[in-house]
Amino acid sequence: MAVRVRRIYDSPEPEDGVRVLVDRLWPRGMAKDAARIDEWPKGLTPSSELRRWFHAGDGSYEEFARRYEAELAEPEAARLVDHLRELVRSGDVTLLTASKSPDRSQASVLRGVLDGG
Repeated sequence: MAVRVRRIYDSPEPEDGVRVLVDRLWPRGMAKDAARIDEWPKGLTPSSELRRWFHAGDGSYEEFARRYEAELAEPEAARLVDHLRELVRSGDVTLLTASKSPDRSQASVLRGVLDGG
């Protein structure tokens, strides 16, 4: 079972498995039917405060990752992480983001948490 990170704007592929949107806001210009999203757990996304802090350029990606991992340890988010782990045990999961740099986004941090746990 694999965890992939892709941009939501990329065409869905058969090997995507379960497609999970990990952005708090719906991606601009993306039609919901074209996105082919299976799950959108908003409680798993970075807090609005953390998202604004990171996008304002106030801190490093490493600090963002540390803060986001702390948020993922909170009870509601931890429950959703456990749910994603169950999905990964059952098959492939693709974490989707609108970020122009998916490898330096919350999707990449979340993949690391899933791979490490």
